[in-house]
Amino acid sequence: MTEDPRRFAPATLRNRDPLLAALRPLLPAQGLVLEVASGSGEHCAHFAAGLSGLDFQPSDPDAANRASIDAWCTGLANARPALALDATAPWPALRVDAVLCINMIHIAPWSATIGLLHGAAAVLGAGAPLILYGPFRRAGVPTAPSNEEFDASLRARDPAWGLRALEEVAAAATGFAAPQVIEMPANNLTVLFRRR
Repeated sequence: MTEDPRRFAPATLRNRDPLLAALRPLLPAQGLVLEVASGSGEHCAHFAAGLSGLDFQPSDPDAANRASIDAWCTGLANARPALALDATAPWPALRVDAVLCINMIHIAPWSATIGLLHGAAAVLGAGAPLILYGPFRRAGVPTAPSNEEFDASLRARDPAWGLRALEEVAAAATGFAAPQVIEMPANNLTVLFRRR
């Protein structure tokens, strides 16, 4: 009997339905969505099942994650096989209608955020969305104690990790309009950047 390659991220069960509800009005009705850093693949499978008009291209730099993604997405005609994509490296030549990135930029070095923004700018047409989800710092908005603890634990694991200031991400988002911010449960944000 072969081992199940699926990985499980407990937070996915808590946030996938609020995220799907937030994504519905932000994503186009049809087209191709590139998910960067798809991780376990649970989000991609859930969104592909809930948004049948869209095709999903999951991606991850980690081979074990790609195996998990493909296992989760088995049987979903609108989910493509996971692509090897590292946000910090050159991206494959793609044209997509939306880019989605969930819970990556705080558990990666700043260079991954820059790579994500540059890569998304290259693959998206005018008006197309880049959607980020996760915890952020915001000027003038107190950071929740749970997010402060999370930030400290991330920086203890790797000093290059940690919650990003939304203003710094927006300043680096060359070629995108000012972000639209949607408050989410558990002190997270959905952040929409539209390609200029």
